Amino acid sequence: MLKNSIRIARIGGISINLHVSWILIFVLVTWTLAGSYFPRNYPIWGLTLYWIVGLATSVLFFASVLAHELAHSFVARARGLPVHDITLFIFGGVAQLEEEPQTPGTEFVMALVGPLTSIVLGVCFGALSVAARGVNEQLAALSSYLALINVWLGLFNLIPGFPLDGGRVLRSILWQASGNLQRSTRWASLVGQAVAYLFILAGIWLIFTGDWVGGLWIAFIGWFLDNAASSSYRQLTVRNLLAGHKVREVMSHDCQEVNPGLSLDRLVNEHMLPQGARCFPVVEGGLVRGLLTLHNIKGVSQDRWPTTTVGQVMTPLDGLKRIGPDEELWTAMQNMTAKGVNQLPVMEDGQLLGMLARDNIVSFIRIKGELGV
Repeated sequence: MLKNSIRIARIGGISINLHVSWILIFVLVTWTLAGSYFPRNYPIWGLTLYWIVGLATSVLFFASVLAHELAHSFVARARGLPVHDITLFIFGGVAQLEEEPQTPGTEFVMALVGPLTSIVLGVCFGALSVAARGVNEQLAALSSYLALINVWLGLFNLIPGFPLDGGRVLRSILWQASGNLQRSTRWASLVGQAVAYLFILAGIWLIFTGDWVGGLWIAFIGWFLDNAASSSYRQLTVRNLLAGHKVREVMSHDCQEVNPGLSLDRLVNEHMLPQGARCFPVVEGGLVRGLLTLHNIKGVSQDRWPTTTVGQVMTPLDGLKRIGPDEELWTAMQNMTAKGVNQLPVMEDGQLLGMLARDNIVSFIRIKGELGV
């Protein structure tokens, strides 16, 4: 689950989450519909009706985005790829896959089904709009907007720029033709960046023609696509560098253990500052009791360090995020990112074997890259 997200539901075993940025776009869409779109097209409605229909339209729009992501997720699971959750955020939604597709065919089908779902929803809403004309103007108006926005969403996602769905379709075709996932991702990412620059240029042009809001929004989308395309390629590069490697290969074995009765001022002055260490396993009677990190110490004012012990501020063992020595290094790095931690204790059968820090992984990647391994 992405950070700053809350879980709202579970569908087919998949957690549905809302990112805090979703609230911003939901309010913006509702306000635009109720304050501008519907009043301009249906001037005889009352203010209350504008807001009721605007709110209902926003809810159904985001339900459509969710359906788009569920289509990706269900196809992924049918092809053997675990999907833990879906998060709705400012730019729509993202399904969290535990691993990338293993074949071009799987990626092609998985990527294509999302836009097709949106287009089918658009056609269905269009049919409902036609059926509701002359019967219920509000239903017809709501359906007409949702038909347009779903078709637009489907076509937008078919743009052949990675990491949009169309970019993934392009990557699957290049992958099938070349047999090289890394090179295919590189080319799909370059196309994605080119598309992003076109969006940015279009946004700048709209700004100079007087459409500040539309121009800024399109330029912002372009900036987001550019970042997503380049970061997606970097992620695959890192994943390939870590492929086949285990935690035990890069973890630190020289973890200095400290006693829970040690005061914080002694820990800082005698251990942390001289050695540059940022975390310490807390051990008593040969058993690991917890972990003390720089973050724990920063939560205590400096004047209290002489009277505060390690045991009082450490993270206890039962609340400790940990990892096994034979876990894939790529998975370990993903876990660290998802949990927002810079280090994890490596444990097996209740015994502390070492520490895995983000610095260990970065150093490993840098050396492999410099050696061209």
